[in-house]
Amino acid sequence: MTHLIRLLFYARSQWWRLFVGLAGAIVEMVLALMVPLYTKRVIDRLADPGSSPEVAYGFLNIVAVALLAFGLIRSISIFIQIFITEKASQEVAYSLRNDLYDKLQRQSFAFYDTAATGELMSRLTSDVEMCREATGFGFSSLLGNLVWLVGIAGYLFCLDWRYTLISLSMLPFLFLVATRYTQKVEPLYTDVQEQRAKLTAVAQENFSGVRVVRAFSQEEEEMKRFHGENEGLCARTLKTAKTSSFYHPAMDFFANLGTVLVIWYGGREVIQGRITLGSMVAFHGALWMLIWPVRMLGYILGVMQRASASAKRVFELLDWKSAVVEKSDAIELPAVKGWVRFRGVSFGYENDRQVLTGIDFEARPGEVVAVVGSTGSGKSTLVHLVPRFYDVEAGQVTIDGYDVRDVTLESLRKQIGVVLQENFLFSATIKENIAYGRPHASLEEIEAAARAAAAHGFIMELPQGYDTMVGERGVGLSGGQRQRVAIARALLANPRILILDDSTSSVDLETEREIQEALNHLMKGRTTFIIAQRLSTVQQADKILVLDGGSIVQEGTHTELVREGGTYREILQSQILPASPLVS
Repeated sequence: MTHLIRLLFYARSQWWRLFVGLAGAIVEMVLALMVPLYTKRVIDRLADPGSSPEVAYGFLNIVAVALLAFGLIRSISIFIQIFITEKASQEVAYSLRNDLYDKLQRQSFAFYDTAATGELMSRLTSDVEMCREATGFGFSSLLGNLVWLVGIAGYLFCLDWRYTLISLSMLPFLFLVATRYTQKVEPLYTDVQEQRAKLTAVAQENFSGVRVVRAFSQEEEEMKRFHGENEGLCARTLKTAKTSSFYHPAMDFFANLGTVLVIWYGGREVIQGRITLGSMVAFHGALWMLIWPVRMLGYILGVMQRASASAKRVFELLDWKSAVVEKSDAIELPAVKGWVRFRGVSFGYENDRQVLTGIDFEARPGEVVAVVGSTGSGKSTLVHLVPRFYDVEAGQVTIDGYDVRDVTLESLRKQIGVVLQENFLFSATIKENIAYGRPHASLEEIEAAARAAAAHGFIMELPQGYDTMVGERGVGLSGGQRQRVAIARALLANPRILILDDSTSSVDLETEREIQEALNHLMKGRTTFIIAQRLSTVQQADKILVLDGGSIVQEGTHTELVREGGTYREILQSQILPASPLVS
């Protein structure tokens, strides 16, 4: 119940709508009770031998008109009840989706290092939908049925308290069965939701990597993997259904025992003349109105249990603490010159696995700093600490003397342009992708950035030029084209600090030369960090940092490091330019 109570408090702004829906349920119940009440009076009047036909006809006409009016008002009440509770549930779902999405937007890189996209999508869609159903149908039906139970039970007690006690003698057993059902089904629904999330994750991952699947002819294996997860979902769902199929009929059985007692005991009372036939019929009709919410109890409990499992997953995500948190007293970072300094910086993705240890260096304004090293040496991690994609575990990263942890994330990242290894493009036009960091940039500015990134030429060859739509993740472009668009996007932001994370790895030598010529001009006056493998990029850097085992083992210019030998020389020989006379 903890998660459901929290969901209810989350929806407190919609309580007034739920209370309106509850009022509608009360009106509906009162008007529904008019049916057995008037049925009793009609039967007793018709069974009265002293009643004349004319009086009976007149009474029937009055009852018919009254019941018709009551039915019309009841229908209006039901309409208001359904609409207002649906409105409340949709508002709650709207807020939950927004809050979840906002939370995900503010999570650090560390969160997405382990989070599965399909899992997040499942929480954002199906889990929120279950919470919506609980807020609307679940809570309103639960309260409404409680109103019906209390109201109709009260009416039955007014008719005959002994008769009522006998009829309701099965309710304690019904309550025990419902409680047991709740205990049994809760973990089952949690398993179903988690398995559904796994299935969604497998499908999403397959759709994203469909080209890799085709390239390696792994369609059969992927189908087997999906079928396996689908079989798991089916098995868990059937296990839940098996539990429900046992407890629901058990609840119905105990509910129907009440009807048996009404007929048996009521019939004896009528025969002995202690109650009228009309009273028995009215009692039976009212009891059936009582049995209906009791029958609904099992279904409502199932909905609430599914919602409880979903609410747990939703609030688990909402409660997730980001590894990178902006301080409450964080200041706006003023326009910087680009003086970056690392002081005794250490960092690890896991407590038992350090990636960087004791990093000390500085990059002066306008300097180009290249970071080289073998795979896994921590190159990308080092530059990701500058825009605070991750937080250092020890030491300090400063820009113009400001600790990056003391300034707002937006003001920090607005002054840093980043081109990551994975050149992600959105399903939008070329123009919109380049202007992503500056949505209001003019076409002239966009074209200037594209020219600087050597992208203007191929863009103009596309069917609609800058208005050409690219496919999901930019699949309509080649790897080199995507890279040049990503570089243009970073340049348009006009950052003081530029981070190029192996940004020319997917282009040919001629394109790299074009990009490099543009970057040489644009990097002037900007502090630039380059992660590169090719000698041409490394040669032009003002400073080269050589990482090995998470530590800086060499630092200097290209010429100095070639003369010095060591790790840098080995990297050049093995990865960058083995045939170069500079490293022979």
